[in-house]
Amino acid sequence: MRKVSALSGVLSGALFVGIAAPPAWARVTAFEIQSVEPFADGMSFGEAGAYERVVGVARGELDPADPRNAGIVDIALAPRNAAGRVEYRTDVFLLRPKDPARASGTLLYEVVNRGRKFLFNWVLDAPAQAAQAVNDPKSAGDAGTALVLRRGDTVVWSGWEAEALRQQGGMAIDVPVATRNGAPIVETVRDELVSATRGPPEAPFFLTFKAQTTDKAGARLTVRRREADTPRTVPDGAWTFAGPGELRLLPASVKPEPGTLYTLTYPAANPKVLGIGFSATRDVVAALRGPASAGNPAGGVIRHAVALGISQSGRFLRDFVHQGFNQDEAGARVFDGMLLHISGIGGVYLNARFGQPSRTNTQHEDHLYPENAFPFSAAAQHDPVTGRTGALLRGDGFDPLLMEVNTSTEYWQKGASLLTTDPLGRADVALPETARAYLVAGGFHYGRAGLTSTRGPCLHPRNVLSPAPALRALLVALEDWVAHGTAPPPSRVPRLADGTLVPAAEMGFPYMPGLRLPDAPNAVVRFSNALDPRPESGPQYRPLVPQVDGDGNEVAGIRLPDVAAPRATLTGWNLYAEPFPAGELCDREGSRLPLAETRAEREAKGDPRPSLAERYPARGDHAAAVARAADGLVAERLLLREDAERLVAAARAAEERP
Repeated sequence: MRKVSALSGVLSGALFVGIAAPPAWARVTAFEIQSVEPFADGMSFGEAGAYERVVGVARGELDPADPRNAGIVDIALAPRNAAGRVEYRTDVFLLRPKDPARASGTLLYEVVNRGRKFLFNWVLDAPAQAAQAVNDPKSAGDAGTALVLRRGDTVVWSGWEAEALRQQGGMAIDVPVATRNGAPIVETVRDELVSATRGPPEAPFFLTFKAQTTDKAGARLTVRRREADTPRTVPDGAWTFAGPGELRLLPASVKPEPGTLYTLTYPAANPKVLGIGFSATRDVVAALRGPASAGNPAGGVIRHAVALGISQSGRFLRDFVHQGFNQDEAGARVFDGMLLHISGIGGVYLNARFGQPSRTNTQHEDHLYPENAFPFSAAAQHDPVTGRTGALLRGDGFDPLLMEVNTSTEYWQKGASLLTTDPLGRADVALPETARAYLVAGGFHYGRAGLTSTRGPCLHPRNVLSPAPALRALLVALEDWVAHGTAPPPSRVPRLADGTLVPAAEMGFPYMPGLRLPDAPNAVVRFSNALDPRPESGPQYRPLVPQVDGDGNEVAGIRLPDVAAPRATLTGWNLYAEPFPAGELCDREGSRLPLAETRAEREAKGDPRPSLAERYPARGDHAAAVARAADGLVAERLLLREDAERLVAAARAAEERP
C-alpha cells in the first residue's frame, strides 16, 4: 500500500484490498477498496442487471501552485509531503452494475448532506428508515423506486465535509490543519446556539470548534430572543465551558428558552483547510471518469457525469461551479450536468478559515452567517446593491448544464425568486439556454415520501407534499439532456410579467378567521464583520413570493396532483408557536390546511374554500381529477408515466376506504 505522510496514522490497523493508483493526472493517488459485495442479494435491476456495493477511501494530493487550487483558503499554510503537495483522504461509496457492459455510461454523483445520503429516501421514495439503512443501503427496499439503478447509472458518493459524522454510515473527509510558520493559528470565532428548533430541547450546546482554553477571559456570551433584538451580555457566573467543546448554562437546573438565540465568541485554534472538500470532489469524479484500470472502481465505462445536490449539498454545488472547481487539473469538465434541489440562492460556508458549512440561513436562525452573496442567478446581471457584475455560471467552457429546483419554502426562506429576477426584484430575467429553474408549487423544504402532518415547534400542521415525483422526471430529463442533447422542459417558475410573483403582502391568500399569515419572507442581508455582523444600509435585495389562488395554493410552477386536485391548502411557510418566538417563519417548514368536508362545515368556520363534497361530489371524482393533472404533467415531461400511475392508484385507493 502506498504510504502518505501528512495524514499518516488515519488508517492504522485497517486492511485494504484491491489497491492500485489511477493515472497521475487525476490527483487521486489511490482508491483503497475495503469491500465489494452484491447489492440487494444480487437482484437484477432491469437491463442493468445486478449491482455491487463498493466501499473504500480515496487518497489524493493537491499542488498548491496549480491555479485550479489557488482559490482554496489556507492551502498555502497546509503541511506538504516530500513532493510539495497537500494530501487528503475521503470516504467513497459506489453502486455499480456488476457487468460494466450493462452500465449506462452515466455517473450520478450525489453530494452528501452533512455526511448523509439523501438520494434514495428524498428522491426515490425509499421508506424513512434508521440512519444506518439510509447511509449504508444494502437491500432492494433501501433503493426505493430504484429508478437510477434500472437506468444503469453508476451511483457515487464521497465525503467533502471534514466535521461530518461518520457514525451510522456517514461520510466525511480528512484534511490537514493550517499553521503559520509551524505555530498554531488562533482566532476568535462566533457560534450561534439555539435550543429545540432543529433538535430535541434536551440537546446540549455543543460548539462548532473546540475552545483554545476554557478560561472565559477571552470569551463572551450574549442572548436575544429574536435576531433583530439587541444582544444582552450573559454574566460570567451564568454560564461555563463544560469542556472545550460544550457550553452549559448555570446553575445546572437552568434550561434555555426554546428558540432563544445565544451567541458565543471565543478563541479557537487549528483551522482545517476545508476548501479541499471542493477539490477532492473534483478529483474523485475526474478519476472515476478515467479509462479502465485496476485502480478505477468505476470500470472505465463513464462517458457522462451528473451531480445531484439537495439543500446544503446543492449550495455546495453552486459554489463548486462559481469558484471554478468544475474544471479538473487535466483541463476537462468534471460534471456535465447538475440538478440542485431546495438550494435557493445560497452557497455553503466552506472555503473559509474556520468555516461552518453546516450553518443554514433562515429568518430566525443563522441569519447573519455567510450564505447569500451576489451573483445569485445563472444569468449575467449587474448588481445595483454592490456595483458588481456577474453570473453563477462562469462562461469559461466548463459550466455544466444546470437545473435548479426549489419549493415554496425557498421563496420564503432562501430568496429563490432572485434566481430569475434582477437583484431588486423589479424585472424577470431570461436564463441562458444551458440553465433551467423550476418551482414545485406548494412544496416545502423537507418534503419526501412517508411524512405525517405533525406540528413540532410550528403553529400550523406541517405540510407533507413530496416533490420527489417531479424530481425523478427532471433527473431523467437532465440525464437525457447531457447524454443525448434532448432539451428539458422549459423553466416553470412564477414571473413578475404575469403577476404570479409578488410581494408577500400581495400574495392573495384567502381570509380565514384566526389564521395567522407570515409578514414577510426572509431578508437577503449584506453584512461585514463576521464576529459582530450588522446588516448594511443602502439598497436592499428584494425577494418575492409566489401568488396563490382562491384556495391558497400557488398558481405557478409544477403543480403536482396534490395541488392541482387539492384536498388541502399546501404552503411553503409555517410560523413558530409559543414558547418559540411566535410569528417568525418556522425554520424551513410548510403548512397543511385541510379543506372542510362539507359546505356546512366550512361555512360554520368562515372558510371561503370550497369543501371536498362541493369539489368532488361523486366517488371517483377526486381520482379523476388526479388523473387529469398527472396526464398533463406526463405530457410536459414533468412526471414519469410510472409515477402518474402510482399517484392515480393511490387516489383511487383512498376513495375506496370508508
